[in-house]
Amino acid sequence: MLETDYKKCIEACLECLVICKQCAVACLNEKEVEHLKKCIKTNLECAAICNAAVEAMSLNGKFSKELCSICVKACEACAEECEIHAKMGMKHCEECAKACRECAKICKEMAA
Repeated sequence: MLETDYKKCIEACLECLVICKQCAVACLNEKEVEHLKKCIKTNLECAAICNAAVEAMSLNGKFSKELCSICVKACEACAEECEIHAKMGMKHCEECAKACRECAKICKEMAA
């Protein structure tokens, strides 16, 4: 049975993970990828950290809160990077930034 305390956070992390990966792929499909390298790397790292947090929470692991704290930092960094590109009209980065901000907020609550 899924630990109800973690349910909301797991869902937010899973959504963020998927959107970060989709954003990375969308960035790779842009005509000029060179200026998106940092964004792509940040997307993939954020997705990996979200995944680790989900894994720990699904096990009701003792490091869940610590991983959620790290997830907050990764999501905030990803949101900041994506917001730069969102201002240039990249819709996928705008959506990613929103998902990351939401995930950071929920993870922060979980880590407290």
